[in-house]
Amino acid sequence: MPIRVTVWNEFRHEKSSEYVKKVYPDGIQNTLKAAVEKLLGSEVSVRTATLDEPEHGLTDEVLNNTDVLFWWGHMAHQEVKDEIAAKVAQRVLAGMGLIVLHSGHHSKPFRLLMGTSGHLKWREAGEIERLWVVSPGHPITVGMEKDYIELPHEEMYGEQFDIPTPDELVFISWFEGGEVFRSGCVWKRGAGKVFYFRPGHESYPTYHNPEIQRVLANAVKYVAPVGGVPNRTNSPQITDPIAPISKRD
Repeated sequence: MPIRVTVWNEFRHEKSSEYVKKVYPDGIQNTLKAAVEKLLGSEVSVRTATLDEPEHGLTDEVLNNTDVLFWWGHMAHQEVKDEIAAKVAQRVLAGMGLIVLHSGHHSKPFRLLMGTSGHLKWREAGEIERLWVVSPGHPITVGMEKDYIELPHEEMYGEQFDIPTPDELVFISWFEGGEVFRSGCVWKRGAGKVFYFRPGHESYPTYHNPEIQRVLANAVKYVAPVGGVPNRTNSPQITDPIAPISKRD
């Protein structure tokens, strides 16, 4: 049975900015969908979902048939309904894999699962980023030709990054301005895995980069539950309220 993947994207920048629309004319979600399908073929079945669809495209039927969920959000975190965010987090606790991208560190599902604010330092300067592998041989790095990925232009994220200590640290980024950042982190939450991957600012063609695409395809296989997500009636329950974001990312 293929891994059932859902790629979720706000799909707002691509509609409001002509520049971003040129970078991702079909939306970030479809760029990621095409990349995963190209690299994993019959190993996956991929669909997309966006913020402005009913229930943000994440109905019970969709979530119950998702093994791995990608999450890209930035300008509209607070528009995600608390009950939908809680359902996503609950599904992770039951075994679904979650891949949180770039500004998703401030998303409601991620903050629920981490229990922290996700705040960090940032600077949109279009600088060089090098993502250094700090866990050689990790499944997420399979197929990499070097021990780093270099991106010519990216938004800077810097420490301190308010997250729990990762269970596995796969990448650390270095930026042209001298900052460093924990840019590839894995946590186990309940029966599920969460992978946070930093690069992917909407103004840059990062998700067209073959090396970045390879990492994301590897991540799908790594966080996917073996045999799918079981029907669990005794999973830990999400009960904490979601605090509003007080800082820009």
